Amino acid sequence: MAAVLTWAGLLTGCSGDGIGTVFGKQRSPAEAIQVTPDDGKRGVPADNGIRVKVPDGRLESVKVVRSQDAQEQPVPGRISTDGLSWEPDDKKLALAAKYVVDAVALDGHGRRQARHTTFTTYVPEERFVAYVTPENRSVVGTGMIVSLEFNREVKNRAAVERAVRVTADPAVPVAGHWFGKSRLDFRPKEYWKPGTKVTVDLRLRDVEAAPGVYGLQHKTFGFTIGRSQVSLVDAKKKTMEVRRDGELVSTVPITAGSAKTTTYNGKMVVTEMLEVTRMNGATVGFTDSDGKGEYDIPDVPHAMRLTTSGTFLHGNYWAAADTFGNANVSHGCVGLRDVKGGSAETPAGWFFDRSLIGDVVEVRNSADKTVAPDNGLNGWNLTWAKWKAGSTLR
Repeated sequence: MAAVLTWAGLLTGCSGDGIGTVFGKQRSPAEAIQVTPDDGKRGVPADNGIRVKVPDGRLESVKVVRSQDAQEQPVPGRISTDGLSWEPDDKKLALAAKYVVDAVALDGHGRRQARHTTFTTYVPEERFVAYVTPENRSVVGTGMIVSLEFNREVKNRAAVERAVRVTADPAVPVAGHWFGKSRLDFRPKEYWKPGTKVTVDLRLRDVEAAPGVYGLQHKTFGFTIGRSQVSLVDAKKKTMEVRRDGELVSTVPITAGSAKTTTYNGKMVVTEMLEVTRMNGATVGFTDSDGKGEYDIPDVPHAMRLTTSGTFLHGNYWAAADTFGNANVSHGCVGLRDVKGGSAETPAGWFFDRSLIGDVVEVRNSADKTVAPDNGLNGWNLTWAKWKAGSTLR
């Protein structure tokens, strides 16, 4: 579908189920995949359980992952014999954990749809925890930033920051930076060097973050920096130059944000990679007179998140092939040519298969502002001096 629809007052970026963008308009049954607990829910009790269901058709796959202290563990479960629901083997949820649910289903007409949701479970009132990025033992790109999201407001920042130590081998200076009342990120002055081993020591147990609120975690974890891949999107030229270890690998035609819904400039770090996902305009207020999303694409392929607010680099099968490299028509994301269902042979599939969480995508020459450093893991848009100024230990 090559038609392009625009609306007044659209937000920069694009979103859907917390993800996405579209270039046109497409209808599908709203919330065809129903997930309990709700997306974004916090403080879920341990006895709530998880349930995924569809009103018709069948669930094709359900993947649930539990994260605690930067450790990921799959949650085993099974799809019912009629294909309409999924439940975990263990109905009880873990406390102080983050859950991620990815479900793919075929509706009653055989059309594939996807849903991606997250929620966190209850933490005792007198305790606090940090949800940590990246995962333990992961291999990530050179732009990865260590990010701690605390479940409660931190008033004693110096004590909490002092209890977190991020070191690298080979050694480089690493500094912390506070965003708001409950987020602490760490990065070096420049991108990490390939092969670097990074260790994160959390010594938060019994540290008082606020009056009467003490830490739970005493944990060490680490990750490895993989090869360097930095991709430069030129919104004016409508191209993306992909560089590995500084050498140009390929120049890929793209479509960026239209004149009314431009793409952020700046350095953006890939924080999430989804083979297929749903993108619905209702999640960012793009609704019609009935309150439904002005667009709803249930099976966007090869989606890579660049900002929390919903900027993605993703595959696009609905725009004409000659759009890429010639016209900017998106609602703020970067689109690469793809086919319905996705393919490794398309530009989007080729790039997705060669990317890592932590890779950097830099956008230039867009008629928009630079992305905010806390909109995703995008602190590289701050100078080293400004980054260090955000530490309580400077």
